[in-house]
Amino acid sequence: MNERSARFAQVLAGRRIEAVVIGASAGGVDALVELLPALPASPTLAAVCILHVPSDRESRLAELFDARLGLPVREATDKESVMPGTLYFAGAGYHLSIEADRVFSLSCEPPVHYARPAIDVLMESAADAYGPALAGILLTGANADGAEGMQRIRQRGGLTIVQDPNEAQAATMPERAISLCAPHLVLPLADIRALLPLLETTTP
Repeated sequence: MNERSARFAQVLAGRRIEAVVIGASAGGVDALVELLPALPASPTLAAVCILHVPSDRESRLAELFDARLGLPVREATDKESVMPGTLYFAGAGYHLSIEADRVFSLSCEPPVHYARPAIDVLMESAADAYGPALAGILLTGANADGAEGMQRIRQRGGLTIVQDPNEAQAATMPERAISLCAPHLVLPLADIRALLPLLETTTP
């Protein structure tokens, strides 16, 4: 077992991951194009992705990635249950959160870190809904959104993974998360990609 595999085995030991939330901002599309093809089409794992998009512009992210990935991809809708084996994207103009009964909720509350949808809103609600069964991944971005969300995930016992700011197109977002929550793993995209298929093999 190499050093990377040993490190992954250590942080995943005893975990059962049921959902992964991924947040990104500036440079995020390029990062997701590299990362998301490794997401497993798993009957036990749901994935929710949020990327800062202008409120006055329709998001085409679900359409873009549906053509690239081997699992169902859709934009999350209000009161829709979070289903395993599916990748969801947050749409434009609304905050996206996950309720305690694991259904999506859309809201028009004020922007957070100038963003709506905001990564913090999704991650904090997902942390409360899934607890230790959640993995949070924060990628490139130019503001502080996501740092408090990652902190909540860690506080609730979830797994926290941050892109190495030295390779991020915009380092501010990962740097703020690292300083606030001391994530379990700080990794380059290639290593996060290698980790994704392992999330569905976690055991309680």
